[in-house]
Amino acid sequence: MERYQTMRAYSAGGVVFRLAQVTSPKNPFAATFFDLEQQAAGAEEVLAMEVVLVGRSNSGLWALPKGTPQPGETLEQVAIREVQEETGLQVRLLAYIGSISYSFIHDQTRYYKQVRHFLLEAIGGDLALHDQEYDQVEWFPLPEACRRLTYQNEAHILYQAEETLQRWVQYQREEGQK
Repeated sequence: MERYQTMRAYSAGGVVFRLAQVTSPKNPFAATFFDLEQQAAGAEEVLAMEVVLVGRSNSGLWALPKGTPQPGETLEQVAIREVQEETGLQVRLLAYIGSISYSFIHDQTRYYKQVRHFLLEAIGGDLALHDQEYDQVEWFPLPEACRRLTYQNEAHILYQAEETLQRWVQYQREEGQK
């Protein structure tokens, strides 16, 4: 029986979103919960959530941007820095979404890794300015992004991000009415 050294590792990343004006989908199965809520209110045009994924064309991998802390960084700072480096976008942190835990073995060491994800709004920058860690960086409508992701636990984070965004938008509406 092989014995492995054990290490705990932490990283942070996020779901970078933008809201795009689109015509209501005719197929309710193609709509997200966010779209359906707006349609129920009678909206012809709805705001659809689009998210950024990073990818590697040689392996077909698609993922959420994330990375490892540098000494002295908070997880929020890691998420913002890594997302900006990997996507080329300037972002604003809105909320914590949730975490993913998994393990893997590398060089006789078993790593137990936890990745904390944050909801980040794209406020500037350009996808063409991303670093070279990934060779593909693209916007996708939420349902398409969920299908593209290589790891199912990241798709779960996207659905949590949609719920978090709905709560944030509702809060903004209520604050605007006061």
